[in-house]
Amino acid sequence: MQGMTRYGADVAGPPSATMAPGGNRLHPADSRRHGGPRSPLRSFASLRLCGGLALSFALAACSLAPDYQRPEPPVAAAWPAGVDAQGARRAEELDWRAFLPDPRLQALVVAALDHNRDLRAAAARVEEARAQYGVARADRLPNVDLAAGRNAARTPGDLTVTGRPLTSQRYDVNLSMLSFELDFWGRVRSLNDAALAGYLATEEARRAFRLSLVSDVAGAYLALLEAEERSAVAAETARSRRESRDLVAKRRDVGLAGDLDVMQADAAFELSRADLAALERQRAAAANALTLLVGTVPAGLPPGRPLAEQGIVPDLMADLPAEVLLRRPDVLAAEQRLVAANANIGAARAAFLPRILLTAAFGTASRALAGLFDAGSEAWSFQPALRLPLFDAGRAAANADVAEARKVVAVADYEKTVQQAFREVADLLAARDRLAEQLAAQEAAAKAQERVLAIAEARYKAGISSYLEVLDAQRGQYSARQASLQARRAWLANSTQLYKALGGGARE
Repeated sequence: MQGMTRYGADVAGPPSATMAPGGNRLHPADSRRHGGPRSPLRSFASLRLCGGLALSFALAACSLAPDYQRPEPPVAAAWPAGVDAQGARRAEELDWRAFLPDPRLQALVVAALDHNRDLRAAAARVEEARAQYGVARADRLPNVDLAAGRNAARTPGDLTVTGRPLTSQRYDVNLSMLSFELDFWGRVRSLNDAALAGYLATEEARRAFRLSLVSDVAGAYLALLEAEERSAVAAETARSRRESRDLVAKRRDVGLAGDLDVMQADAAFELSRADLAALERQRAAAANALTLLVGTVPAGLPPGRPLAEQGIVPDLMADLPAEVLLRRPDVLAAEQRLVAANANIGAARAAFLPRILLTAAFGTASRALAGLFDAGSEAWSFQPALRLPLFDAGRAAANADVAEARKVVAVADYEKTVQQAFREVADLLAARDRLAEQLAAQEAAAKAQERVLAIAEARYKAGISSYLEVLDAQRGQYSARQASLQARRAWLANSTQLYKALGGGARE
């Protein structure tokens, strides 16, 4: 097919059939010479028959698009060894409100779904794709217009046979169908399928962004809670070290401590102040990031819960990779883009073949406005046209090559999306148990450091050890508490990301 020479050339169909040459209404005497007046019902029946045939041909059109087959997922049949994919709940059956029980977080997510600008843009792109699909779908059916008009003209006497000026006028009212294509080769159908797949792809992309927004808001909220609780620990430590410095200074005044102890206590206090300032800066940045995601500053938010009481349970089940990944909205969007590319190949192939266009009109015509609906005033026209491509300098072949190349790109994009999804889920599943172990160890270390600090302070007050031992115990206890908060936030954030990666939330 690609070896043919092609060029778009119009082959004219039969001339327009009207009541009389020149388009004028036939008088009774003229009508007898032309075989007698036609009944309006007969003309309308003929037009309806033509329209029905056109619709039947359009609906029964074949398609030159390749048979679509979903590519095999280019990933392993099972999750990597050592990954525990067991769980009690399925993410796709779990609404985000049930997974994120903190009422303050829920209010923030609702506000983000209402006010986030990127989500608004994604929803607008869905509406745009839906409208484009409506345009493509309309091309599969005839478009019928109602038109009314008056045509008046004056011819000078030197241009007429009689030498006298001639004035003529005509009134028309008709229903017309313009350039309706009989879709024998499925060109219009393929374009319609491509538009539908494009709409579905944008819908899945919007759902993927919505799910990502829920996860991102939860992650930003957890980061803000971590910053707030770490700042609170830093503020508590600064107060404690200031009291320790004052206590050491008093012990020096009574000869129980030296200047070195005072300077060490003062240095530890100043370091805690510096750490507090850095954490306050992080807290402000986390608050700003959350506000940007939400898109507004909600008023009257309900009280929230601390990190330790969030109630996020990471008991999500991950089935076999092929089952999990193919339910993700980003993978579904990539597949719909592949479907659209496949359909566009059919439209490009149909460009090599003839096109049949139909133009028809039925109505009334008269020289006088009052005679528009008199008996015998009906007028109709039927103009089929055949367009056969003969030579186009390789345009159709190039368009077909473009369509084939875009399908190759769509296949690669789909496979890459599946591979990225596999890695994301595998990483999160592997991290889930390790983060739980890390959190348990950090909390145990924090409790142990609290006991060490209590013993060190008692030994110092009893004069058994130096203040340096107390400072080491304070630093260890402070670091352990901070690390415990960081581990808990990472564990909770991993759970929210896994919920997103498994395509969480019931389909809308």
